[in-house]
Amino acid sequence: MTAEVSSALACSSCGAELATPLLCERCGALHEPAGAPTPFAALGLEPAYALDLATVRRRLLSLSRALHPDHHFSADARTRRLAQDNTAALNAAFLVLNDDCRRADWLVSALGGPRESDERAMPPAFLQEVLEWNEAIEEARDATPAARATALASLRTRLAHERTLAVQRVAHALTPLPARATPALHGVRQELNALRYLDRALRELAELELGAPH
Repeated sequence: MTAEVSSALACSSCGAELATPLLCERCGALHEPAGAPTPFAALGLEPAYALDLATVRRRLLSLSRALHPDHHFSADARTRRLAQDNTAALNAAFLVLNDDCRRADWLVSALGGPRESDERAMPPAFLQEVLEWNEAIEEARDATPAARATALASLRTRLAHERTLAVQRVAHALTPLPARATPALHGVRQELNALRYLDRALRELAELELGAPH
């Protein structure tokens, strides 16, 4: 899998090689991408699950300064439009890359794996635990306030640990990036489904804890 940031792309103003299709970092000229750039291409990064998020944030800040509409307020109408459109594309790309689950979701789909709508199952070994956790949440709802607080704190710790393990499994499966359309991508999608369940459950626990005594 290759990025859509390509050495074949050159700035039409100064001829420099473009790291991102959104602008030339040498002369500052804004560019209109031929198509919607991938999140990685927008920030000038090679596709990978394992990213240095500090580097991603530095890229965002650097490109945002050059693209910001206020920096081009006196330019022609086309440049002002590009400043707005490319800034929006950059921010959307960052939202994907800065989030472990969104990044994995994008990579699985881009690699030809199943989308969430195509594969809704969770890992088989996870299903029994889900039933137990759902039961524990319902029991906590019906418990006395003091017992509820203790049960919720214990369950939240357990689910947070399970989420960490699931993220680690996703990272392992996507590092390095697997071959396109490999059956292993179905397993990654199932892990992402499990992560979505865990995130929902943790949000539900947080809401319940708001009503529990401290």
